[in-house]
Amino acid sequence: MIITSAANEQIKRVKKLIKSSKERREEGLYVVEGIRMVHEIPSQDVDSIYVAESAMAKFQTVLAQFRAVEPIVVKDHVFDSMSDTNTPQGIMALVRMQNYKLQDVLGEIPFVLIVEHLQDPGNMGTIIRTAEGAGATGVIISSDSVDIYNPKVIRSTMGSVFRVPIYVSNDLKKDIDRIRGKDITVYAAHLNGRQFYDNDYTKGSAFLIGNEGNGLSDEISAKANSLLKIPMMGSVESLNAATSTAVICYEVLRQRFFSK
Repeated sequence: MIITSAANEQIKRVKKLIKSSKERREEGLYVVEGIRMVHEIPSQDVDSIYVAESAMAKFQTVLAQFRAVEPIVVKDHVFDSMSDTNTPQGIMALVRMQNYKLQDVLGEIPFVLIVEHLQDPGNMGTIIRTAEGAGATGVIISSDSVDIYNPKVIRSTMGSVFRVPIYVSNDLKKDIDRIRGKDITVYAAHLNGRQFYDNDYTKGSAFLIGNEGNGLSDEISAKANSLLKIPMMGSVESLNAATSTAVICYEVLRQRFFSK
């Protein structure tokens, strides 16, 4: 059976999941689009897969990864109507959300990124991708940040969203206190910070990352054990949130794995 109409209820459901974070939360599902991203999905997390009729033959290899899921075939014009990209590749999946707890992001030697009120999907996705690349044990995100299951965030992670433990906090202040109670040093990237390279990040460490325009709120900054400022040349005062995070993450990686 091939879905031939964009008015089909299954197609309407996909469109709602793409557009609405409320729908995603209620169903516990989010949309992943494109062959590279679909290939990265853990098979046990896939709810359903949609494939454009003309793309069935070329996607047989990746579809074989998900033998327990019968692909839903749709006419090409229907797939185009439900796609969130300018150049649809002809494959997308509905994926089950993970439900990580605070403890899940800490790991054996905690290396945690704590993100407050971040709004840009590209920044969020890049931070999640950077967390994986630098070996962070997990990411904590305030509930007022951009939805991590926003399609633009998902694309920006380049698959890291499937592998990095991400905990969404409804009370960031309380959770930071819980982290400090576990003998984890909390650092804040802040314009009033001082030393950066002289700190020892080889022990349990967490890093507060603020909003793109306003940085960290005063009440969250006050939770830090120490304020950090990345050294700058010229007249630059600060870096983009994702860039700052990358600089911090790779100093932690250097100290932990490449300084001996």
